[in-house]
Amino acid sequence: MDGIILVNKPKNLTSHDIVKKIRVILNKKKVGHFGTLDPMATGLILIGIGRATKLFPFYSKLTKIYKGQIKLGYSTDTYDSYGKPTTKKCAKFPTEKEILEIIKSFEGNILQTPPPFSAKKYKGKPLYKHARENKKIKLPPNKIKIYYLNMLKYHPPFIDFETKCSSGTYIRSLAHEIGKKTGCGGHLSALQRTHTAYLNIKDSFTLEEISLMASQNKIKDFLLSLENLLPQFSKITLSEAGSNKARNGASIKPEEIQSIDFHWKKMDELSESQQIFRLFTPRGKLIALARKNLEGLLPFTVIDSRQKNPGGKGEYHAK
Repeated sequence: MDGIILVNKPKNLTSHDIVKKIRVILNKKKVGHFGTLDPMATGLILIGIGRATKLFPFYSKLTKIYKGQIKLGYSTDTYDSYGKPTTKKCAKFPTEKEILEIIKSFEGNILQTPPPFSAKKYKGKPLYKHARENKKIKLPPNKIKIYYLNMLKYHPPFIDFETKCSSGTYIRSLAHEIGKKTGCGGHLSALQRTHTAYLNIKDSFTLEEISLMASQNKIKDFLLSLENLLPQFSKITLSEAGSNKARNGASIKPEEIQSIDFHWKKMDELSESQQIFRLFTPRGKLIALARKNLEGLLPFTVIDSRQKNPGGKGEYHAK
């Protein structure tokens, strides 16, 4: 069983809680998540199963879209409603015009510092463990991008918003900084992830739905197969000889390519990200991801590695 499940995470569960529950439901050990959601957050979380876990570097870097709510009036030590107040309560709130100006000032490329209570590590130890020991760690800010930050509704003390952001963005930090800029403090009071790039929460499943379908042996109803993953990378179908070489991570020559499915005429004109290719067998199975090299293509992430069967010449078994 290999692929990705789009899970609709409920409130008060950690991302690792979701992983553990999926392991139990599917009776699979090789399960991982492709991007953390805080316990207070709900919404779309990607869970990789089996060989799909090798694709973590690609899915973890995709853009995200969130809908959330900021509560003005005071800041907290966790930057969300689960934390303890760190400022005095304020009852005087900015006007809607002032809020709009503040929110829009965060769009574009900005520097952001992770919250003190976060899973980001310092010297091999998560920041939240340092915070619980009352140790203040000053980390250099990260470069992130806020593609847009829209105010959906302002009903003091609450700001309802939607944002599209790059990977590595902490929405709690965004809420904290907005609250700080208003002069009255603020923290994140609700958050839902609705998209990870082209993947939509509308196509996700609850844990209860996944459990029911798994018990009915309807795995294909909720599992995105390997062959349907990373559609942003062009598809190349190899010959049998090329497929066997790809399984071993060897270079693929042009004559070992049967077809190329992309919209650009010249491979040399593609951007660096577009020069990643999905390699398939003649029967349509995903083998590896590859980049161009002087000989043709060089696999750098092998999904379907195989070894020769000692008991039979020419036969292969998946690792």
